[in-house]
Amino acid sequence: MPRRALALCLALAACAAPPPPVSGYRDSAALISSAAAFDPARFADVWHVAAAYGDEARCGPLTETWAATGPGRYRVTGTACGPSGARALATDAVVTGPGRITRDEAGGPAELWVLWVDADYRVAVIGTPTGRFARVLSRTPEVRPDLMQAARDVLKFNGYDPAGLQPI
Repeated sequence: MPRRALALCLALAACAAPPPPVSGYRDSAALISSAAAFDPARFADVWHVAAAYGDEARCGPLTETWAATGPGRYRVTGTACGPSGARALATDAVVTGPGRITRDEAGGPAELWVLWVDADYRVAVIGTPTGRFARVLSRTPEVRPDLMQAARDVLKFNGYDPAGLQPI
C-alpha cells in the first residue's frame, strides 16, 4: 500500500504546473509594460536611486543627473554601482518608444523601461523586460511611504518580487 501511495503522489506531482520561469529579478512569464504617457522633458534632472535589487543595493547612495541634450535624448552623469563599489557614470541615453530608453552601458546598449512615474514626477520605477535590473528613483533621497508602496506595487504588477527590493 505505501508503494501505491508514493506512486500516486509522484504521478500527481508530475501533473503539477512547473514554477514560473524567473529571469533575473522578474518572472518572465508575467506581462510587463512601459509608461505610455511618459514625458521625456519632465524626466530630465536629478534622480536619487532610492531602492534597487541585487548588487546595486550594496553600493550606498547613487545619484544620476539626466540632462536633456535634444528631444528625447539625455546625457546621464552621476554614480553607478560597479564591481568594486560606486563609480562615476557618464553615458548617453535616447528615448526609443513610449516609456522606453536605450542607454549605453559597459556591456553595450541597455533597454530600460519606465514602468511608472507618479503624476508629479517625484518617483519613477525603471526596469528591464529581461528582469536583470529594476530600481526606484526619487527626486529626493527620501521617498514618501505611500509613493514607495506604489512603486512596490508597480514592480509586483510587472512580475518583479517586491521582497527583493532593497532601500538604499
